[in-house]
Amino acid sequence: MKDINLKSLEAFQAIIQTGSATAAASELGITQSGVSRLLSALEEHVGYQLFYREKGRLIPSEEALSLTKEIELALTSVERVSLLAKNIFDSDLGNLKIVAPNSFIAGPLADVISGFIEKHPNVTIDLKTNSPATAREMVAHRSVDCGFIQFPETHPGLSCVPLIQSNTVCAVPKSHPLAKRKRLKIEDLRGQDLILLGKGRESRMTIDEKFKAARVPMKIKIETQTVAIACSFVKRSLGIALVNGLLAEQYNDDGMVLLPFSPSITHQYGFISSAHAPMSRLTTAFYQHCLEYFN
Repeated sequence: MKDINLKSLEAFQAIIQTGSATAAASELGITQSGVSRLLSALEEHVGYQLFYREKGRLIPSEEALSLTKEIELALTSVERVSLLAKNIFDSDLGNLKIVAPNSFIAGPLADVISGFIEKHPNVTIDLKTNSPATAREMVAHRSVDCGFIQFPETHPGLSCVPLIQSNTVCAVPKSHPLAKRKRLKIEDLRGQDLILLGKGRESRMTIDEKFKAARVPMKIKIETQTVAIACSFVKRSLGIALVNGLLAEQYNDDGMVLLPFSPSITHQYGFISSAHAPMSRLTTAFYQHCLEYFN
């Protein structure tokens, strides 16, 4: 026995709803003879007559009425599969797992994700924050779909694309005498209590080298790992923090000021995905959204 043809089920439903092969043909966009062939194929499959004629109309048999509900459910299920497939194709459905630093998530990434969800309201986002070393491995081994990390980045298991760059700034307590300056240089920080981040990281090593080259000793008061914590100590007048301006902007308020710092020390963030497999359609859509946003 041949499998039931989906078109035959559609023809059956159209006849039930319209009462005639002519009207059913019009609804389905095919010829009346096409509807008749589809109905005959279905009757041949089930082994009994489904409709009989009465005054020019097709009247469903008792057997046909018994099948009506199930055929309707079957066609609805097919429609749902079709819609699901379309949503997946259009990246309108799915779960996107992203790893990024805390300050980056709360800062620029918050707006990026907000805009993406507005375009794709049925997508769910799973945000994770881990150390840079762990984040690299999570992306490389596809525990998450993608991530954001500070460059330079040389992990062989990652595909890396630079996205955004910002400068180091000085976060200064509002009441501090230096808060009235338009820009701070290394020499201005001589003898000042400093709040520094990321010991052992590339950006921190650059700061250390700049102070050493200028022969200005660093009076380190507090060392921490997040911009949020550094700024909270600045607002308590515990020192001046050298921080990533892009990430510090979200914490800027009446308790501190952000001043340009010279010499220029840049921070670059990029989009990372696994080099071992192509990105999914959803991840690709998010990546394109990021490119548009940061450009």
